[in-house]
Amino acid sequence: MTFPPDLQYPCPTLPRRFSTAWSALAALIVAAVIVGCASLPANTGRVASQSFQSPGQTALGQLTAQRRVQAGARSDSAFSLLENVDNALAARLALVDAAQKTLDLQYYAIHADASTELILQHLRDAARRGVRVRLLLDDFNAVGKDAQVLRLAFEPNVQIRLFNPLPGSRSSLVVRIFTSLKDVDRIQKRMHNKLFIADNAMAISGGRNLGDAYFGGPGGSNFVDLDTLSAGRIVRDMSASFDRYWNDELSFPMEKLVTQQELDQMRSAPVASAPDASQQGKGTAPAVPVVATNTSAVMPDVTRAAVADAKPAGYDLRSVPLVWAPSILLVDKPGKIGPDDDEADAGDTVVDGLLALMNQARQDVLIVSPYFVPGAEMMKVFAQIRAKGVRIRVLTNSLASNDAPAAHAGYARYREALIALGVELYEMRADQEGTTAGIGSGIGSAGGSKSGVSHASLHSKAAIIDSRLAVIGSMNLDLRSQRQNSEVALLIRSAAVSRLAARQIETTLAQGAYRVAVENGSLVWRAPPGAAFKDTTSEPQATARQRLLVRLIAPFAPDEML
Repeated sequence: MTFPPDLQYPCPTLPRRFSTAWSALAALIVAAVIVGCASLPANTGRVASQSFQSPGQTALGQLTAQRRVQAGARSDSAFSLLENVDNALAARLALVDAAQKTLDLQYYAIHADASTELILQHLRDAARRGVRVRLLLDDFNAVGKDAQVLRLAFEPNVQIRLFNPLPGSRSSLVVRIFTSLKDVDRIQKRMHNKLFIADNAMAISGGRNLGDAYFGGPGGSNFVDLDTLSAGRIVRDMSASFDRYWNDELSFPMEKLVTQQELDQMRSAPVASAPDASQQGKGTAPAVPVVATNTSAVMPDVTRAAVADAKPAGYDLRSVPLVWAPSILLVDKPGKIGPDDDEADAGDTVVDGLLALMNQARQDVLIVSPYFVPGAEMMKVFAQIRAKGVRIRVLTNSLASNDAPAAHAGYARYREALIALGVELYEMRADQEGTTAGIGSGIGSAGGSKSGVSHASLHSKAAIIDSRLAVIGSMNLDLRSQRQNSEVALLIRSAAVSRLAARQIETTLAQGAYRVAVENGSLVWRAPPGAAFKDTTSEPQATARQRLLVRLIAPFAPDEML
């Protein structure tokens, strides 16, 4: 089996001693015996809830109306690209701080680190001033350290639900997968939507999950991503989609899935800063839960210093440039993840809609897809588009920048066929130092990293059609997004928004990516004119280990599993 490609799974190494291997195997067997028969509780007693239906009564709704009057706009929705990592985080905090009634968050993954702690603290403070907070999280990643995010549910006015959950312990992702192998299809279908909605008036959508790697934080790698701030009528469409997922039978209240032992562990005293040296070694966590204070951390193991370092500059929603334009929300229904595949079988998914739009192009299609595994049906669409003389350019990850080797193995099968169709194929370098004004740029180097990290991984999902239609969302152009994961995307009919997005993409093509070509029957990677890096005849910047891993995976990884 394979895993959802948003996650980075380190390749296993051989143990130093056989006894270690046997111990690990024994632990897995014991875990399988203990939880192999585990099942989900009955999802009964859920209380349905809806988004706030009078956004015009809130400060954000009134601000949106004022901005529309000032712009003299005919369109009822406005957009602003969040062009760098600081703005992406700061805009989310600004929405939380401005919210007066509701905050609705829907995510595939939320990682327990400094930027998330900062967001959770702001959410907690909003809940304490009376704002209802609903957090809907795909269940797959809510394990191990990242399960600490669920601590927020202990606050009044906060509700957390987990979508399409798996039974078993949350202590280890590996054990959880191992004990769920009897239901591989359920593991594969994930809620990949990403929405951040305030008062049903303003929202952020795009490719980002929540975590340091998505906001230029410290670490070994950072994701190069793209978000859109939206205001007006389109946000009500986002809220309607959120409500459908929130009230779906696959959405389980957190308290139905977390054991009492896990709850007790999560309700230990928060670690907001380093302990006083005079108190080290004295006593243990209190026997009764500690009531959090305004200055306490939501999650343990995240220090005040780390949170302070993650804090971005302010973001003024009153002055952010907005483009008013017609728009449509493309979104999969929750049933796509359910036991039936009616939506996918009918060709009625977000990716199907995107392909249909591309097939209407007259001049140019510019695609950004981190995990690009087209499959036979998409290849037919690309052939139809090219037969009309329409230019197609695709930016995807190189092997070195790709955090999902299995996805690269699937993509590599199609490179020569794509090039034969006349598709212009580009692969982003893992080292984005020196790339300015590209995707996710605006701060520092390394794909928008504030930490000076040299490794970047493409994570933006977008398509620009005929320089007038911009589609920005959570979807990849692969069979996983098309048939298994649920996705959401904004379709904006605006030359201005299309131009801004295309400028970032084309800058990355011109400064931080290789053009892949076939010469004399072999692949070559051409550096842009004037680049500091050179042409190469093998996977650029990839290690021998990465190349070997892809060769080993390729024969056993069908397209629909990548």
